[in-house]
Amino acid sequence: MSMTWQFWAFGAAIFAALTAIFGKVGVADINPDFATLVRTAVILLFTMGLVGVTGQFQPITEIPSKGLFFLTLSGLATGASWLCYFRALDLGEASRVAPVDKLSVVLVAIFGVLFLGERLSLKAWIGIGMIFSGVLMVMSKD
Repeated sequence: MSMTWQFWAFGAAIFAALTAIFGKVGVADINPDFATLVRTAVILLFTMGLVGVTGQFQPITEIPSKGLFFLTLSGLATGASWLCYFRALDLGEASRVAPVDKLSVVLVAIFGVLFLGERLSLKAWIGIGMIFSGVLMVMSKD
């Protein structure tokens, strides 16, 4: 199971949950933008170590220009997302911020269909609709 997309996606969900909890505690009494900088530096050092230990380094000149362009856009989007996320954690409860952040799941489904030509079954769309409904419920006042 360790080589399936489901295994890695579940791992991502676990670590994303821990990100919210650790981030909420970590951002207390710290400017959220500076907290994002610290988090980014840790991620950079961690991934540099991982790539070094596993021997997966690639010269940047070997990356196709299209791939480099879209990885750059992805990095910029990630940075903007993290800045927004830590600002939201600073202002709100982690148990409410994190589910709203998962509205990205709905947007990825829509963007995947519109821009990548992906197709989703009716069952998948119902699930996406349920996620959207859940986000609206979390956002509404009690």
